[in-house]
Amino acid sequence: MPPTSASTGATASRRPRRGEGQWALGYREPLNKNEENKKNDDGLNVRRRIIDIYSKAGFDSIDPADLRGRLRWYGLYTQRAPGIDGGKTAVLEPEELDDRYFMLRVRIDGGQLSVAQLRAVAEISTAYGRDTADITDRQNVQLHWVRIEDVPAIWEKLEAVGLSTTEACGDTPRVILGCPLAGIAEDEVIDATPEIQQVYDDHIGSALFSNLPRKFKSSIAGCSVHCTNHEINDVAFVGVTGPDGTPGYDLFVGGGLSTNPMFAQRLGAFVRPEQLSEVWAGVCSVFRDYGYRRLRHRARIKFLVKDWGAAKFREVLEKDYLGYALPDGPAPELDPGTRRDHVGVHRQRDGRNYVGFAPRVGRVSGTKLARIADIAEAHGSDRIRTTADQKLVILDVTDDRVDALVDALEAEDLRVRPSTFRRQTMACTGIEYCKLAIVETKARGISLIDELERRLPDFPEPITINLNGCPNSCARIQVADIGLKGQLVTDRATGEQVEGFQVHLGGGMGLNAGFGRKVRGLKTTADDLPDYVERVLRRFLDQKEDGEAFAQWVARAAEADLA
Repeated sequence: MPPTSASTGATASRRPRRGEGQWALGYREPLNKNEENKKNDDGLNVRRRIIDIYSKAGFDSIDPADLRGRLRWYGLYTQRAPGIDGGKTAVLEPEELDDRYFMLRVRIDGGQLSVAQLRAVAEISTAYGRDTADITDRQNVQLHWVRIEDVPAIWEKLEAVGLSTTEACGDTPRVILGCPLAGIAEDEVIDATPEIQQVYDDHIGSALFSNLPRKFKSSIAGCSVHCTNHEINDVAFVGVTGPDGTPGYDLFVGGGLSTNPMFAQRLGAFVRPEQLSEVWAGVCSVFRDYGYRRLRHRARIKFLVKDWGAAKFREVLEKDYLGYALPDGPAPELDPGTRRDHVGVHRQRDGRNYVGFAPRVGRVSGTKLARIADIAEAHGSDRIRTTADQKLVILDVTDDRVDALVDALEAEDLRVRPSTFRRQTMACTGIEYCKLAIVETKARGISLIDELERRLPDFPEPITINLNGCPNSCARIQVADIGLKGQLVTDRATGEQVEGFQVHLGGGMGLNAGFGRKVRGLKTTADDLPDYVERVLRRFLDQKEDGEAFAQWVARAAEADLA
């Protein structure tokens, strides 16, 4: 029960604290429209209406509560109608921003794909999505221009190869991040593939977790370089060697970015592999029952963890949900956080090789995905992986086929040995398709890469550059060396409002985790972006000390040198 006024020292006349909609404290009545819609009907039930009604009667038949709510439970968002500039994003009503087409997110847990699965996604893209495809920074593939009439056929094709869009969006447990090298990396702590599969089988699509306060992002990995970014997930299981010398997982809870960035808190609990699915369900249940449901912008688990602290969260998890105490365990060994993408040619533990390669900012196409499937198959591989940095990896390549595979990928402009800028620039969907966006990102990121490769062809340092179309940080701007938050800015030459970016500098994860530095008034127009980035990178090269990383230089640099 909530604390009484006597226990908190409050006077009888003090106004009682407003309820946050926490189910465990008795607040079951919906406190906003989203919660009301979820109470009226479980989002998972919309699948039958899509198949039986909407796909047959068309877009105009879709109930508004489904259109802007429950369709997300199956990976469907209406995309942004063409021709609406960024200045109108926060002004127009949702129905004025909606196009009659959808973005469709294909869920790829652990980033694991076979050739047949990748071909199926490619064929859906070319047949139903105008040949669009983006590799996301959560290991999914997003398609665009999807009609509601085509969704059942798309599902049939995906499900025939073991893929799904179930809970790819919505207030649900979304895709589970996993290391693309799980089971093959020479230096991994533990192969998390079985645990990812068990969580998926046990809990995804379950009515127990289909009405969470907000989205719930998970990562489960034994990667030695922490490529799934456990620091910014709602729940993360990080591979460690346990107290008895056997591998297991260290548990983190409450990470997330958006407009209130927070790093996950370590609970200090060691989770054995056979416990993981149950512990994952326990954490998700705590969120479901105690998460804040009154205000959408405070409904993520990070706010609950911040208010409770790690010790209380662990206590509630163990006593009320697991029924047993987890042993204390060691913290993971952290890396500097500079490169977590697995790009290049590297040896597997079985003597074969994996080959990681970089499209520009995750932008590919159905045609390109089909070519990747063909290339992998032609060189003896049936395993392709997506990464949490908008990259791809082909596994199981024998020594005698590596060079030919690399040549084939490079011929498709898929760089195995990319520049720093190609390798470490990411961009969200942007105004081209996203209803929340204010500026263009994908095309801007691609042109920025090209410009920086031309201007700084031999730039030697690992630099992350992340472009986001709005404040929500889908592209992780606060933890980038150069994070660019899209907004309208004033063009000094014309005095007009134009697309631009607020600049965050020196963010990162790993040993040097921290959110990017914001310098007062530091903004750039989109057109001036290449000049700005070139300028600040040249100053870094001129002023850096031996072994000094960009984020370390930013922390000590004068504001004038960052402008």
